[in-house]
Amino acid sequence: MTCAELVELVTAYLDGALATETEQRFVEHLALCDGCESYVEQIRRTATEVGRVEPENLPEETRDRLLDAFRSFPRG
Repeated sequence: MTCAELVELVTAYLDGALATETEQRFVEHLALCDGCESYVEQIRRTATEVGRVEPENLPEETRDRLLDAFRSFPRG
């Protein structure tokens, strides 16, 4: 598995939604690639922290900037 392939699959991996063979290749790549290991840990921590944010605690300016960023994100 390449680093690019891992990046495409990270969400499915964290959700436990990868097929067994693909998950094995994913884990094998992590064991060999410190950069991808750090990336997966960063995504895991980000998802955990974002899950803790309550909408009413988010400043309006931050909310608007996030919405603008998501709306302008290229769809593929």
